[in-house]
Amino acid sequence: MADFGHQTVLLREAVDVLQPGAGKVIIDGTLGGGGHSAALLARGARVLGVDRDPVALAAARARLTDASAFEARQGNFGELLSVAADVLPVDGVLVDLGVSSPQLDVAERGFSFQKDGPLDMRMGDTGRTAAELIAEEDEAQLVQVLREYGEEPFARPIARELKRALPVRTLEAAEAVKRAVPRKAWPQKIHVATRTFQALRMAVNQELESLESLLAALPRLLKVGGRAAVISFHSLEDRKVKETFRDLVGGCKCPPGLPVCVCGGQGDFTLVTRKALAPSDEEIAANPRARSAHLRVVERIR
Repeated sequence: MADFGHQTVLLREAVDVLQPGAGKVIIDGTLGGGGHSAALLARGARVLGVDRDPVALAAARARLTDASAFEARQGNFGELLSVAADVLPVDGVLVDLGVSSPQLDVAERGFSFQKDGPLDMRMGDTGRTAAELIAEEDEAQLVQVLREYGEEPFARPIARELKRALPVRTLEAAEAVKRAVPRKAWPQKIHVATRTFQALRMAVNQELESLESLLAALPRLLKVGGRAAVISFHSLEDRKVKETFRDLVGGCKCPPGLPVCVCGGQGDFTLVTRKALAPSDEEIAANPRARSAHLRVVERIR
């Protein structure tokens, strides 16, 4: 079995807000190496872990083999209504939208622009790879992918260079990006290929679509009193979570002074976190990849 030594992000914060305890059922929708699940189990909860990555599933099962309150299933967090149908509704749902360190660090997985390997990027073991996406989409479609998922200002020249570079591996893709972006326009704080690799990964794994499906399903996934916690790592996902949580909460539009709401504008959820929670300086020092993490939480109140 491949090593899956992932450093769990916002572990204490995520577990605390989910309020695990005896009798509670919580779904860890992005199981990974089982870090969040282990902490939830230690607090007495029953945990269903879901992940599309068979390597992660094997690692988590090995780690939590003695936990009778734990079960792992292969699946996409955007499909929890079907993957976890027999345990719904639950007391909590947790998803960590980041790419795990083992996925980034294994060259053969194709996520890293710093390691040579096949341009794969699949979090699971099915579907087309990033290299196949580049080959199969026309240039205009590839431009749209880079703009929508990577918010890449040089999407058009990058798409052109990626098409020219076919068949393309990870380092070749990174070099294509370097050729496409004028040197003076390279970002100072991130690698010039970061947004392109993010966009390709999100498109290959349909990450934004999965997030939208999850958020839409929350009223059916959670019991009254149940909480959903989402950890995101870039503005595109965090914005989607923030906007959807705001819509779930709603807002009363009645005239001031009425003793109760009669407009029906109040939603069935309340915000647990008014602002996104971020990692501490100590966590970032220990795990620099945690620096962009944001945790938002809502609770179903009726």
